[in-house]
Amino acid sequence: MPKFLFIRLSSIGDIVLTSPVIRCTKQQVPDAEIHFITKASFSQILESNPYVDKILIWEDVLKSGFGLLRKEHYDAVIDLHNNLRSMRLRIQLIGTPSFGFPKLNFRKYLMVRFKMNLLPALHIVDRYFETVKSLHVKNDGHGLDYFISADAFREFNQFAEKENCKGKYIAVCIGAQHATKKMSAKQIAKLIEKLTLPVLLLGGDSDKDSAKEIKLLTTKIDVRDACGKLSLHGSAAALQSAHLVISHDTGLMHIAAALGKSIISIWGNTIPAFGMYAYPKNEAQIAINAEVKGLACRPCSKIGFNKCPKGHFDCMNKQDLNQIAEKANQII
Repeated sequence: MPKFLFIRLSSIGDIVLTSPVIRCTKQQVPDAEIHFITKASFSQILESNPYVDKILIWEDVLKSGFGLLRKEHYDAVIDLHNNLRSMRLRIQLIGTPSFGFPKLNFRKYLMVRFKMNLLPALHIVDRYFETVKSLHVKNDGHGLDYFISADAFREFNQFAEKENCKGKYIAVCIGAQHATKKMSAKQIAKLIEKLTLPVLLLGGDSDKDSAKEIKLLTTKIDVRDACGKLSLHGSAAALQSAHLVISHDTGLMHIAAALGKSIISIWGNTIPAFGMYAYPKNEAQIAINAEVKGLACRPCSKIGFNKCPKGHFDCMNKQDLNQIAEKANQII
């Protein structure tokens, strides 16, 4: 029985993006046993995944001096993170065949620093599949996976009953890891005003204040706030019930894509050309990228900043909210 170790230590969206490779390896390699190592804070993403046989926690592995890994006797290590930490792990398993994911950091640097685009026209998911080519694993074209437990659906249903969140609605994911990847509360409120369906705001604890500000700034009465009130899986259940998802470039966007939802993603300082836009699950799924093109300063980073390095934040402040709302209303 071949046993494979997959490495992706963080974050939410990045781990969701590994799901097609996990599924296809499990299904296409006879009797394959799949182990996945990640940080404790992200292990919940994999708990309900039927294609993962064992979840290993990075912090526990470090405490064991990598003894937890050595005793497994893996047939191959597939490194979908490929940083200093994952390289350290691969060194500890020297002698085990390992395959690293090409991060294209130099090409991204050229794009950020000199606006020289040498990036391949490939989604990161398709580049992930390059790492398992020697295992004869191919992309089945069925998109991303995200598995929601019955408990998560109960959690959302209880919230929806309490907040009178029933019928069709648009899920608006207001957060992002970095400030330059998200619109201001004022802009989001203006966008919400133009939407024809009720709105459910989704985000984590760090988005609570923004959600309150958005509700104060809009006159639209059918806006519900779930920021910090639902777990990650509960938020996924809310996405599953949404008629449309509007999101920044963030983990919830990728979860929505995995659930087959139509998505309008709003891009700030980063660009879809980096290969991490919403990955469609089927042909019926609509995925629209809203971005301000033609800015000489964009992209200014492959990740993001706490504030616009130029001070004007044109990549978000110049978003065409009328066009975004028009597309959203056409979809619904």
